[in-house]
Amino acid sequence: MSGNPGDAPAGTAGGARGGAPAGRPDNGPAVSRQEFDALFASVRTWGRWAEADRGAWNGVTADHARRAAAAVRDGTVVPMARPWDTRPGPDNAKPALHYMSDLGDVQAPEPSVHKDFLAADYHGKSVTHLDALSHVAYRGQLYDGRAARESVDAAGARFGAVSALGPLVTRGVLVDLPAVLGVDWLEPGRAVHARDVVAAQEALGVTIGDGDAVLLRSGALRRRRELGPWNPDTASAGWHVDALPMLAERAVALLGGDGDSDVRPSPVEGVHSPVHALAVTAMGVPLLDNLDLEPLSAACAEAGRYTFLLVVAPLNVPGGTGSPVNPVAVL
Repeated sequence: MSGNPGDAPAGTAGGARGGAPAGRPDNGPAVSRQEFDALFASVRTWGRWAEADRGAWNGVTADHARRAAAAVRDGTVVPMARPWDTRPGPDNAKPALHYMSDLGDVQAPEPSVHKDFLAADYHGKSVTHLDALSHVAYRGQLYDGRAARESVDAAGARFGAVSALGPLVTRGVLVDLPAVLGVDWLEPGRAVHARDVVAAQEALGVTIGDGDAVLLRSGALRRRRELGPWNPDTASAGWHVDALPMLAERAVALLGGDGDSDVRPSPVEGVHSPVHALAVTAMGVPLLDNLDLEPLSAACAEAGRYTFLLVVAPLNVPGGTGSPVNPVAVL
C-alpha cells in the first residue's frame, strides 16, 4: 500500500477552508459503466430468498446470534450513533429538528410532564441511519428485480421497507484501516480496495465470514473534530467497487461506516453511489451510514480484538426506506 493520501500522516493534506480536503483524491481506478454493469450482475443475489425484502438478513440465523453473544468477554457496551444534529453545516444541509412541545404547562398540574418533538430527513450525511432495500434502485429496479415505480410511491415502500427487516443481532467486524496504516484518518477521496481488506484482516487478526456486519472506519469523525467539517458529497473515503466481490463472496449481511460506504468522487462514470447500488440493489445488503466509530476503535484497540456482538434495531416504520438508528457493539 503506497501513494495514497491515507498512507501519509494525518493532517498533511488538510485544505485551507476548514476541513476541506486538498489535492487530487485517490478514488480510482476509474470504472466504466459497462464494467460496472458486469460487476453488478456478478454479485447479484436476486431470487435467492423467499422473503426477498429482507435480503441478506435472511442469512443471519439464531446460530449467528448465539455465536456472537458467546464471544462477549468483558461486557463493554459501545453505542455508535452520532448526536442528533440540529445545526446546519457543509455536511448537514437538512438539519434534524428537536423542539420542546410541553414545558409542564399543558396538562393538569400534577405531575408535570415535559415533552419534545423529533424529526429528520435522515438520508443525508449527519444522522446515523440504516438504508433499507427500498432506498436504492439501479436502472429502475430495486433488489430482486422489483420495479421501483411499482414498489415505491408517495405512500411509502410496498417492497423492501425497513419494517420488513426487523432487528439484526450478529457478529460485527471493525475494519479499522487508519489503525492498520498507523495514521489518524484516511483523507477524503481515498478509496478502500479489496487488497486493503486483506491487509486489515491480517493486521487485526480477523476473518470476515457469512452473516457478518462489516464496519469501515476511515477516521472521518476524528478528522472533522480536528480540522472542521467539509462537504462529504464531494469528497469522502469509502469502498471502491473492487472490494464488493470479496464481500459478496463472504456473504456479509450488513455494511456500515463513518461515511456512507461510497468513496467520493465516484470512480464509476454516470453512477454517483456505486457501492449503494451494488450492496443494496444487487446483493440485498442494507447499509449503516454516518456511524461514530471513534469510541469503538478505542475499545477494540484496548481489548485487542476487532470483532464483537452487534445489535441493530431500526424503527418499525411501515413503508419506510430506512430508519435513524443507534447500533450497539458489545465486546
